[in-house]
Amino acid sequence: MDVEALLATMTPEIYQRLMTAVELGKWPDGVALTPEQQANCLQMVMLWQSRHNRHPEHMSIGTDGQITMKSKRALLEELKAGTVDVLNETPVRRWR
Repeated sequence: MDVEALLATMTPEIYQRLMTAVELGKWPDGVALTPEQQANCLQMVMLWQSRHNRHPEHMSIGTDGQITMKSKRALLEELKAGTVDVLNETPVRRWR
C-alpha cells in the first residue's frame, strides 16, 4: 500500500489513536511501542497533519507542510478563545 492510499484510509479516530500512542509510547492496551512502531506512527501522524491540520497547535505540521510553532502567549490566547481544535471530533487539550 502506498502512502496516499494509507492516508486515504486513515480516519480521525485512527489518527488520534496513533497520536496518543506516540505521546505515551504505548498502545491503548498498555503494550509498549517498539522503536520501529514509534517511528512509523510518528511519520503517519506528521503526514496526516500535513494534509488535514487546518489549525496547527503549538508545534505541529500545517497543511502547507511547514512546521508551525506558536509562542506560549499565542497558544494560551487560542485556548482561552476556544479556537484550538484540530478536528471537530477532537476535544481541546488542556495543559497541566
